[in-house]
Amino acid sequence: MSNLIGDEIGFIHVIASCFAIISGTLVLALKKGTKFHIRAGYFYIVSMVLLLVTSLMIYRLFNGWGIFHYMTILSITSLVMRMLPIWFKKPINKWKYLHFTFMYWSVIGLYAAFAAVVLTRIPDTPFFGMVGVATFGIMLSGGVFFGINKMKWIKTFDIDKKK
Repeated sequence: MSNLIGDEIGFIHVIASCFAIISGTLVLALKKGTKFHIRAGYFYIVSMVLLLVTSLMIYRLFNGWGIFHYMTILSITSLVMRMLPIWFKKPINKWKYLHFTFMYWSVIGLYAAFAAVVLTRIPDTPFFGMVGVATFGIMLSGGVFFGINKMKWIKTFDIDKKK
């Protein structure tokens, strides 16, 4: 178990990851705009902030700054980008769709990270090979699903009308 968790920071990271996956899935799956959706969304944001902060404190894989720390910086940027449309409601005719798009890819990225962690635990497999397979597979699947549903979601968010 210490190999998976490592220390207290690793424990907090794993717990935050679990909460982020659950709340992120709920945010995507349930009806948008409800009080529950908003609460689950903010719970996701808090979980992600905790997950990202702790990820910047974990150095045992590379004994220093590594590729996953750069991915954390990208994810922090994405976290801010997904909330800007909600906070400012701009651009006026697209903010809901932009928020959904950023949120969707955030959760898909979280799924890819989870799959990478699981696949790298398989004995006698190449670490970065498994990270690549997991990331490519999940992101490709997410992209195909997004492409199939994009027009339906655009209609759902009614982005052609000014709100």
